[in-house]
Amino acid sequence: MQAQPARPAAALPPWMRGVAQVALKIAYPLVLIGAWHFGKPRYAGVALLALLWMQRWIGAGSVSALLRRLTPLDWLIAGTLTCTSAAVAITDSELLLRLYPALVNAGLLLSFAATLRSGPSMIEKFARMRLPDLQPRAVRYTRRVTQVWCVFFAINGLTALWAALTWSRGAWALYNGVIAYVLVGVLIAAEAAFRHWVVRPHAPAHVRGSGAA
Repeated sequence: MQAQPARPAAALPPWMRGVAQVALKIAYPLVLIGAWHFGKPRYAGVALLALLWMQRWIGAGSVSALLRRLTPLDWLIAGTLTCTSAAVAITDSELLLRLYPALVNAGLLLSFAATLRSGPSMIEKFARMRLPDLQPRAVRYTRRVTQVWCVFFAINGLTALWAALTWSRGAWALYNGVIAYVLVGVLIAAEAAFRHWVVRPHAPAHVRGSGAA
């Protein structure tokens, strides 16, 4: 069933939605760092639960549009993270809170890997939001980039799991609240540089001009 457009009264302007999305992404590592500083897993669980669904609601435009857009895999991932954050809020369990970043990476890995099987790849979806008419070369490239992100989420998730089980609270918060985000930024910058300096110079002239490769 095709999603119906959200009512104008409930929709946020695009610029406001973008600002809110950035703010929510910044809030996630701050919650993890705050959990280390204040030592209150219960409060962090409530905050993570709110962030999880606020981010999805703002991205979809309305609650009804959000629910219609969720696939079975989305429901599984969102349900797992919802239950985990709710369990942290109820039990005040530091171990469950520590496991949350590993579960986030597992969910991202599943989401990206699923698109490699069914297509189009996750990065191709992002690319088509800016350039709907991608060349076959660009489609192949976005698939390879999606594979790279899958490897990253697997390694980052295993590191987050190891940190949850063996590292101190401070080291866990430092990795998941700071270092992991730095690594994401490095990977994004490295891919952009590789695309600009290696891929685009060897692309056909019309592709270079469109920025598709």
